[in-house]
Amino acid sequence: DWHGWNDEALQKAVNEDKPVLLSIGYSACHWCHVMEHESFQDERIAKIMNENFVNIKVDMEERPDIDKIYMNFVQLTTGSGGWPLTVFLTPDQKPFFGGTYFPPQPRSNMPSFEQILLSIQNAWQDKRDEIMNSADDILAELRRVGKSESSGEEISAELLESAFLSFEKTYDRANGGFGGAPKFPPPMALEFLLRYHYRTGNEEALNMVVNSCRKMALGGINDQLGGGFHRYAVDATWLTPHFEKMLYDNAQLAGIYLHVFQITKDEFYKKIAVETLEYVKREMLDDHGGFYSAQDADSEGVEGKFFVWTPEEVKRCLGDDAAPFLFYYDISDDGNFEGKNILNIKNSMAETAKVFGKDIADLKKLLEKSKEKLFTEREKRVKPFRDEKIITAWNGLMLKVFAEASAVIGSEEYLSIAKNNADFVIEKMQKDGRLLRTWKDGSAKLDAYLEDYSNFADGLFELYQVSGEIKYLEESKRLADLMISDFWDEGSGGFYFTSNDHEELLIRSKDYLDNATPSGNSAAVDIFLRLSKILGDENYRRFATTVLRLTVPQMIRYPGAFGRSLAASEYYLGSVKEIVIIGERMSELESAIWKDFVPNKVVAVSADPENESEFLPILKDRQPIGDKPTAYVCENFTCQKPVTDVDTLMDQLAR
Repeated sequence: DWHGWNDEALQKAVNEDKPVLLSIGYSACHWCHVMEHESFQDERIAKIMNENFVNIKVDMEERPDIDKIYMNFVQLTTGSGGWPLTVFLTPDQKPFFGGTYFPPQPRSNMPSFEQILLSIQNAWQDKRDEIMNSADDILAELRRVGKSESSGEEISAELLESAFLSFEKTYDRANGGFGGAPKFPPPMALEFLLRYHYRTGNEEALNMVVNSCRKMALGGINDQLGGGFHRYAVDATWLTPHFEKMLYDNAQLAGIYLHVFQITKDEFYKKIAVETLEYVKREMLDDHGGFYSAQDADSEGVEGKFFVWTPEEVKRCLGDDAAPFLFYYDISDDGNFEGKNILNIKNSMAETAKVFGKDIADLKKLLEKSKEKLFTEREKRVKPFRDEKIITAWNGLMLKVFAEASAVIGSEEYLSIAKNNADFVIEKMQKDGRLLRTWKDGSAKLDAYLEDYSNFADGLFELYQVSGEIKYLEESKRLADLMISDFWDEGSGGFYFTSNDHEELLIRSKDYLDNATPSGNSAAVDIFLRLSKILGDENYRRFATTVLRLTVPQMIRYPGAFGRSLAASEYYLGSVKEIVIIGERMSELESAIWKDFVPNKVVAVSADPENESEFLPILKDRQPIGDKPTAYVCENFTCQKPVTDVDTLMDQLAR
């Protein structure tokens, strides 16, 4: 009997004097489904659970506040974490034992789930005092660990150089990325390295990013047929993915590929960014404008079944054109995944052309045509389950990249998608002017968390920069002001994960760690620094500075876990270009701003500077020259002469 996390379930545990069995997971979590099938659906195990525990199930994507508390406990007591998260609590919510996946039978020095249940039940009956004392000690330690105090250290170039050297040490030169298997795409670390390269000119930082992006794009972690990146690779070479696809991964990775394209001008990286966004548009975009959360790894109960191929299947579909496709995408009789094949690119276009005696241009056309045929064939298969929950924070990430891509690529369609998304969240995912966390089946629910406010405000800011529609900047500022009033810790500084009037939990935590998604605090730093610059309001910068100083000791010790904070620190340390375009929308000047990678910039675009300058002082006294669109570029309180031609503007931006 599963209960939700609510007062009734928690009171039931108190009334019946039973421990709580808390299971935390998410819909696209492969091992959550495995444990559900192996243990929770087993009649004998279910009977033990129902008789001795109050069983509560939580979706970590809806309730990250609960997940963070009990994940910290499991990591503190076992040294590792993950999902499914399995935690046993006292009736007053204090954790005393936990882990992740437990098998139905003992395996590899791991006890079975049934053994765990019976041991906990016996201890609850016979060693209650020990459990309660242990729970109190653990709670005190969790509260101690959760406190953040400024070390007084400043954000410095030396800190960022130290972080770069740390990434350089763990960098996999052969395969890209950092460390060994399993290997997760590291978009926030890559963004830091791009910004570090921009400020310092360090070529090795750029090479690490370019090589990592190339190797990921060629590997099986990238869906070669349909676009979009899978969650992670189980090997070091990016070949074999865990097949789920998450919205937040694809948002952040599409942004990195756009930035690499801006720097290198290599169309390959633009192509990967577009393929990723096209996947999102096709599979993850709701009719109302929101983006869905995830696609499962499994279809028809088999992991990866939707994505893998045999040579025979390819030959049936492509006929005489199959041979070059099989060679290029590394498809063999032996296979590379349980006797079948994950498409990946081992052989170059030039090698393939040579083997088959074809012109490279002709081969490209043939492979594209073959891809389209195979994709159409794949669409007939049973698709993986899609989690159609719409999450504000993740929509903010995707809003930002669609907005930016619309300018970098020059796509009115992407701009329309971004606007529709922003309007949807503003209109459908707020209550009394405050954000809600999720939307599904026509209704929104749950108070939003810090990460929802900071990521959505950041996305709105980007949308303003490319659209010039001031309502998006006004809403971004309004949300930032709510973050200050509802989430800021007046005593120690930093933003809490939950608002002042949120449901009271065991601990009111602050989150600084950049995991799969940016922490609410690091995303807040980014948006506060940008608002400070474009609005000319130093107060926002003061909040950002406080948060960064709180994070400095951890950035020094664990740079790999603070990629977004490091990237924000690059913005903080560097000088920022203030770019104003006056005149008609979608001018050549406006397009030129986005041709190169200029991370330290704010952009104000206005056809009506006189009326908008009261809210946006950066527009004051800015007029077009000779009725032409005109650009003003300022930096460090010094403005260059206004320009009306693209070449001069590009020169000013490059200085």
